[in-house]
Amino acid sequence: MTDNTTRLDHVVLWVRDPVAAAGFYEKTLGLEPLRLEEYAAGTVSFPSVRLNEETLFDLAPHSLAERMRMLPGADGSAGHPVNHVCVTLSRHDFEALRTRLEEQSVPVSELSYDAYGARGAARRSFYFGDPDGNIFEARHYE
Repeated sequence: MTDNTTRLDHVVLWVRDPVAAAGFYEKTLGLEPLRLEEYAAGTVSFPSVRLNEETLFDLAPHSLAERMRMLPGADGSAGHPVNHVCVTLSRHDFEALRTRLEEQSVPVSELSYDAYGARGAARRSFYFGDPDGNIFEARHYE
């Protein structure tokens, strides 16, 4: 992509088991796992899953925290999740995700309506958690 507008490139999620986390995101959200073989071989520090053509979720093991020294105190961030990450889906994918989560006995919140977001009021949204305690909101606008 050559468009240089400001975009979200990646979000780093702290996880206990990056391979298991990749499996969760692949099964529930249909996200493509990346660099799993390289992670298993020890040639990369973490795997990722692709949200879309320009955004990744990096699945960082807690053991990586001690090497996170890009800013003072950054190494202490492991295990301190953000409040939540919101993903926008089509209406069809939104409904399919909720169904998959329920089929896999992943707890989901009640639906909310007209929640404000980057594109205005979302038609519907709900929340769910991953096995590591990271919270996600799923929504659709149309």
